[in-house]
Amino acid sequence: MTSPSSTAPFWETTPLQEMTTAEWESLCDGCGRCCLHKLRDEDTDEIHYTSVACRLLDVSDCRCTDYPHRHRKVQDCITLTPAMVSELDWLPPDCAYRRLSEGRSLPTWHPLITGNPESVIEAGASAAGRCISERQAGALEDYLVAWPGQPAKKPKKPSAHKRPSVRHIRADTP
Repeated sequence: MTSPSSTAPFWETTPLQEMTTAEWESLCDGCGRCCLHKLRDEDTDEIHYTSVACRLLDVSDCRCTDYPHRHRKVQDCITLTPAMVSELDWLPPDCAYRRLSEGRSLPTWHPLITGNPESVIEAGASAAGRCISERQAGALEDYLVAWPGQPAKKPKKPSAHKRPSVRHIRADTP
């Protein structure tokens, strides 16, 4: 008989600080929300999220265009470590690193659970198509949004608007 721990996935049995590099990296769901610029109010310490992405983030699929060299190109890019996860108050609430450090499980739409890398987009957790590159944006204050700091909500499907029945009225119609 197999013990339950041997069949459980690594993220349920391995503490963050003991994960291999490959395990750690696989926790990232690729949502891109951590790569969006954030502003912190100096008086209240409140975080204000923006829809402006780091210049290296491909805004269509939320992948870093130069992940291995990102630190050389973007000086304030950080490398998440298990020690710092609990200190970062701006990580999205759905972030696997944050959830696991808080003792919670991965969201049901996480690619490690679904086996589908697109599940993060389908769940509405991705910044893909919802952000703009810093190279195109103006002042960050013009792009304030709340969604990066909120749990994912599945995007609503566009409603099929029924075309109204229209009767053309001509000037010579009585």
